[in-house]
Amino acid sequence: MTHHEHVHSGPGYASPEEALRQPPEEVAYVACLYEGTGINQPDFIAVVDTNPESDTYSQIVHRTPMPNIGDELHHYGWNACSSACHSGLARDKLIVPGFRSSRIHVLDVTDPREPRLEKVIEPDELTRKTGYTGPHTVHCMPGDIVTVSMLGDAEGNSPGGFAVLDAKDFSVLGRWEDDRDGVELMYDFWYQPRANTLISSEWAAPNTFKDGFNPADVAAGKYGRQLHFWDLEEKRRVQTIDLGDEGHIPLEIRWQHDPDSEQGFVGATLSSNIVRFSRPNGSWQAEKVIDVENQHLGGWPLEGGVPGLITDLVLAMNDRDLFFSNWLHGDLRHYDVSDPERPELRSQTWLGGLLGRDGGHPLAEGPLNGGPQMLQVSLDGERVYVTNSLYSTWDNQFYPDLRGWMTKLDRQEDGSYAVDPRFFVDFTKLDTGPARPHEVHLPGGDCTTEIFP
Repeated sequence: MTHHEHVHSGPGYASPEEALRQPPEEVAYVACLYEGTGINQPDFIAVVDTNPESDTYSQIVHRTPMPNIGDELHHYGWNACSSACHSGLARDKLIVPGFRSSRIHVLDVTDPREPRLEKVIEPDELTRKTGYTGPHTVHCMPGDIVTVSMLGDAEGNSPGGFAVLDAKDFSVLGRWEDDRDGVELMYDFWYQPRANTLISSEWAAPNTFKDGFNPADVAAGKYGRQLHFWDLEEKRRVQTIDLGDEGHIPLEIRWQHDPDSEQGFVGATLSSNIVRFSRPNGSWQAEKVIDVENQHLGGWPLEGGVPGLITDLVLAMNDRDLFFSNWLHGDLRHYDVSDPERPELRSQTWLGGLLGRDGGHPLAEGPLNGGPQMLQVSLDGERVYVTNSLYSTWDNQFYPDLRGWMTKLDRQEDGSYAVDPRFFVDFTKLDTGPARPHEVHLPGGDCTTEIFP
């Protein structure tokens, strides 16, 4: 009997088909930050009511503040997910890094509506045991471990790598990789057990981007344009693909959820392209399948017009619906990728942006600012959540005085998606002052956390 024929006995779901059948989420978790706003308050995880029948629908019903100021909560994840198919763990802990502080928080979500802080891993311990700073993507992995991509060395320069936590007691175990083999830059990662492969992407060293975006750094080669493929069992790099000028700053990676798949998508942020990766003949290859053209805008200071700036993409559990956000243009796009080599645009929603095409929201007080940024798709693919904050210094550079908001798109009868007129969270109305919302996760797992064995 092969591994994937064993009965799934751990947390999560045995297959994408089982995940698709899950009931709608009752709440959503949102990482919210004060870093960069001038407000001297700790970042927090917000719990937002997502039940349309609830009296508190579209409202923040709980906040879990961090114990320190200046963390810059960014991306986070679970202690256990569907890939931990034989684990005795429950999906009951959120692993929430502070991107700027290199502090990692463990939140107990036994009560999904009231997460509570259980443990804090201080930056000196994390750096002492790994040599890294700048924790970013969090994935649970088989063997009761949590792996975290780390964007910088102890001083915030390159190279980055991976840190590993024990998923039972959250002690820092050290590095994941045995040899970086020349890999300098790090950002997101995804893995596929049956393909025995982990893929990582590139942003830049924290010291390059932490104070804002300088286009000269791109020309100087300080921003990435490569994808790295690793042997999952041997923890070593086996192939690197340079995406060239059409692949500047490849950020989010979304492998298909089908556990037998050997293909997926990456968003090349600055080049504003969607790249498909695949392994048709024993080696990995990448090709551009969607191109977002730059747009002219009077007063824009950079040559070549305004890029879309694809800052997030999510592939629905059905591996058919692909969503991505053009943070500077202001549109959230939905493509049918049933044929991954030939995506077809199905719907496009304008939410803020620099181009003046904002469709707005009926519950917002005036036009939206910022643009659609972080996305999350429900397990059943019926709902798409969107927030508008990217990164504190980049927010301040491109959208001064950014006002935080969150909204939701619903699937329509024709298969397209449209804004829910009843769902709008205004993060400027908090008693602690206006906050900025970033990544969204859902209590039962979602399309950016679930990897199947």
